[in-house]
Amino acid sequence: MQDEMIVELFWKRDETAISESEGKYRSYLSKIAYSVLADLEDAREIINETLLRAWNSIPPQRPSMLKTYLGKIARELSLDMYRTKHRKKRVASEFTVSLDELGDIVSEGFEGEIDLKLLGEAIDRYLQTVSYEARTAFVQRYFFADSLREISARQGASEAAVKSMLFRTRQGLKEYLTKEGYEI
Repeated sequence: MQDEMIVELFWKRDETAISESEGKYRSYLSKIAYSVLADLEDAREIINETLLRAWNSIPPQRPSMLKTYLGKIARELSLDMYRTKHRKKRVASEFTVSLDELGDIVSEGFEGEIDLKLLGEAIDRYLQTVSYEARTAFVQRYFFADSLREISARQGASEAAVKSMLFRTRQGLKEYLTKEGYEI
């Protein structure tokens, strides 16, 4: 079923929208949640919560890209759960590893919502200056928390090459943010 039709079902308050969304995007949402949480049960919980949140937010929202809309919800919920669990103990996941890689650039000084929004915009501007491969690898690693193995398989490159490209991209980002006035 087309996304526009699924969104229309949400607007009509037809519960088929939930089953259609789940059938179409379960693996996508699971990948996002599992990359952050490294726990299948938690990932299942995130999928259910994502669908409930979509049900409660459509309407009034009318997403033009349902996949992206659901992915964003799943990522936010996963990060919230990660933070909750992380307070209690260290959870080993690709997300933990990718956060550690970005630690030199994004310090804990960026906590306010406005600061984070401006930082996100600056990162977006920087990513427009790098190659498609570097931009794609960066997003896959630091947004979707994909492993180096997954990224290298998609790009047809060695893990070492991807690791090197990500390192250079992070270094470039660090320089860019410094020039933009961010204290790194």
